[in-house]
Amino acid sequence: MWLPWIEFAVVLAVMALLAIPMGQWLARCFTSEHHTWLERCTYGALGVNPQERMTWQRYGASLLLSNAMMMLLGYLVLRLQGGLPLNPLDIPAQSPDLAFNTAASFITNTNWQAYAGESSLSNATQMAAITFLMFAGATTGVAAAGGFVRGLARSSSQDLGNYWVDYVRVLWRVLLPLSLLVALFYVWQGIPQTLQTETVVTTLEGTRQQLMVGPVASLESIKHLGTNGGGFFSMNAAHPFENPTPLTNVVHILSMLLIPSALTYACGAMLLRRRQGWVLLGACLVMFVGFLSLVFVAEQRGSDLLARAGADQQWSPLQPGGNMEGKELRFGIADTALFVTTTTAATTGSVNAMHDSLTPLGSITPLAQMMLNCVFGGDGVGLINLLQYAILTVFLAGMMIGRTPEFLGKKIEVREIKLVMLSVLAHPAIMLGFTALAVLWPDTAASLNNRGPHGFSEILYAYASATANNGSAFAGLNANTPFFNTTIGLAMIAGRFLTLLPLLAVAGSLAAKATVPAGPGTFPTATPLFMGLLVFVVLVVGGLTFLPALALGPVIEHLQMLLGQLYA
Repeated sequence: MWLPWIEFAVVLAVMALLAIPMGQWLARCFTSEHHTWLERCTYGALGVNPQERMTWQRYGASLLLSNAMMMLLGYLVLRLQGGLPLNPLDIPAQSPDLAFNTAASFITNTNWQAYAGESSLSNATQMAAITFLMFAGATTGVAAAGGFVRGLARSSSQDLGNYWVDYVRVLWRVLLPLSLLVALFYVWQGIPQTLQTETVVTTLEGTRQQLMVGPVASLESIKHLGTNGGGFFSMNAAHPFENPTPLTNVVHILSMLLIPSALTYACGAMLLRRRQGWVLLGACLVMFVGFLSLVFVAEQRGSDLLARAGADQQWSPLQPGGNMEGKELRFGIADTALFVTTTTAATTGSVNAMHDSLTPLGSITPLAQMMLNCVFGGDGVGLINLLQYAILTVFLAGMMIGRTPEFLGKKIEVREIKLVMLSVLAHPAIMLGFTALAVLWPDTAASLNNRGPHGFSEILYAYASATANNGSAFAGLNANTPFFNTTIGLAMIAGRFLTLLPLLAVAGSLAAKATVPAGPGTFPTATPLFMGLLVFVVLVVGGLTFLPALALGPVIEHLQMLLGQLYA
């Protein structure tokens, strides 16, 4: 009974231990004055000046324009796939709306897939478009976090550093070497890494079977380290070629949590306030454990209807064996619950089970974590979103005691709060706005596998996943239509940049302010009390914003299940 909880504790303890050296590594990456020869060559090739100091406007414009150009490049590769090499199966190009959706998905670190990877993309496209954009999206997020924290740390300054320096260093010093090491580990564990497209094997029954293969290990490493998600195969991390052993399953989980957790430590190191970093990590852990407990207990309990089904057996409130529908037997409920919580906490989108088959209460965990978007969060942006709530928390605390709120020695004033609230409100506006549009769209019913509240949950999950740049899916919705490809693509772009750019403006505004010494009215932010308040504010703001939508989906579905109401 206690074994799953011991496993959870061990995995989270390992994550916390890894966060220290990884956080130190990231902090040095953002603060070092030395440029390696490889980095200097890259600056020369890009034609940028590493000594340039960028305002938040210049920093944000460089981020936005570079991502737009890389998205365009990815779109062209997807549209020209039929004429590219390494395509022996002659897989045709993606349609314009699907190529737009795919390119938007991977450049925004979402990695939503409205296609089956092994049958829709060639090996050339998997490498030149998908893996390339996975590196681009993840590197952008981590670089932006470095610029944001640098803005918080500086005093009376007009710049956030240099976006190109941050980007190049994160790519060469962090993501590429880590991905190489993890990919080699995956190959050792049996994940394929080859330029062959297929292999034909003879089964035990004597029949011949075609198995799709390709450069899987290299994609899987950046997929999880970069909190990207997606998958080489449509079954994602439930496929034995993507996740062959219990050890790879654990490494997948630790890889997803590695950089988001380490960035909290790096934040404390860059601010010269290490306790502040531990408070941020603690807040994430508290929320993570709470949501993990919810999905694990709900899936272990199973369906009340199935628990009552055996009339010849003594009634029990628990479904025998728990809810194993949609789960791999080799992972079971515990490892599935941990994976579900991790992949939506870190906004990765990789899945080792069918989220559509979660119990109504269990499905609240992935939905809620994407709605909050700061329980660790994706590489870089998760930390930025959490600091956004930290600023909001000190503002509310300051209002309660009647003093001007301060955060990290900077006074929080009207401009910063307006920008923070713009980001806070943009997230639900995009998510719920597109959900409402999809519910009213005449052709939506044809894309649903389920009626009633579960069908609504499928639509809500799709736009929550897109807006939070998560990429996982309930998988009960056929999203490969012009309407869904276009609207989900727009939700991914808006969810990425309409929340990120206002927060870079906050960092620029705070960097320009002089640091003031702490006074008797200063609310300390490196204490357990602040950690508790931060968690409280995140949950209250998220609850007030999203509970009505959750009530129309998983909440009412659970209540109807208790009443015995089913949908054909």
